[in-house]
Amino acid sequence: MTIVREMEFMSIDIGKLKNIIQKLKESKILVVGDLVLDEMVYGETERISREAPVLILQHTHTKHILGGASNAAHNVASINNGKVGVIGVVGADYQANDLKQAFKEAGIDCSYLITDEERKTITKTRISGACSQSITQQIVRIDRQTKAPLSKETEQKLIDNIEKLLPEYDAVILSDYHIGTLSDNIIKHVTETAGKYSKKVIVDAQRDLCKYKGVYSMTPNLPDTQKYVGYRLKNKADFIRAGYSLMDQTGAECILITCGSEGMVVIERGGRFTHIPVFNKSKVFDVTGAGDTVTATYTLAIAAGAEPVYAAIVGNIAAGIVIKQFGCAVTSADEILSALPEKIELDS
Repeated sequence: MTIVREMEFMSIDIGKLKNIIQKLKESKILVVGDLVLDEMVYGETERISREAPVLILQHTHTKHILGGASNAAHNVASINNGKVGVIGVVGADYQANDLKQAFKEAGIDCSYLITDEERKTITKTRISGACSQSITQQIVRIDRQTKAPLSKETEQKLIDNIEKLLPEYDAVILSDYHIGTLSDNIIKHVTETAGKYSKKVIVDAQRDLCKYKGVYSMTPNLPDTQKYVGYRLKNKADFIRAGYSLMDQTGAECILITCGSEGMVVIERGGRFTHIPVFNKSKVFDVTGAGDTVTATYTLAIAAGAEPVYAAIVGNIAAGIVIKQFGCAVTSADEILSALPEKIELDS
């Protein structure tokens, strides 16, 4: 998709941007949402089973990666040296222990997770195999999750933790993978508590965007935005129309729409539109988790006092770093600073 440009150029103050990036390490972020464990199981293909026409793998190793809302928290932790906490639900299963261990290794405070014996720890197990001298290939993915609504007891425990922890943080990320954690009541208590303490809430969600009332900003991608508003976004007027629709329905001050290879667009109240291109399109290996990286760095910058456009530029640069790596990758403030272009001019 090509964004039609009918705009003027806007010069970015590089010194100001450097100052924002350096302040990323100071912001404390609370992540509330669907906490996911990505379990990567690897093996070498041996032969076809006699029991069924399936491969037999000789297990070599298993790797645990933080996914979903957990990945957003991991991205924050890698930039601000662990000044991040998570609130969510796990089951009474061994996957919960693996998830907690992954959090601890990433330096993330997971002491306020709620255990619900009726729910499963959200786990996506990917089983991959490799033949001799060939690349590893994913064979199957197994998902463990409970999509049923939270029990009233579990929901209240989450609310209690939100009200207790939120005042200690500078901003909140609501990371919704639509697996049941972010009920309407949870969202309501997050936004009301954040408003009480003048904390900004940033939302990363794929659908039902209008239910996030009272947030500061949202970071939907282009396909999800188009699906929600019901029309294609082809030019400046379309983006502004869609952005204002979301702002009117949610009360948000600004909307950041990620557009893949076309970069991202920021729509703010007052009719301000800014298109931010991808600064480095070379060596794109894997876009997995790039949206979490954008949301994490954008939120860190907002919490550090950055204007939405400057915060979005930081998110753009960070995403450009992680897509050069395979899987859910993370970056650091120093890497973002090193990748900063010498000059930036944007369409606005």
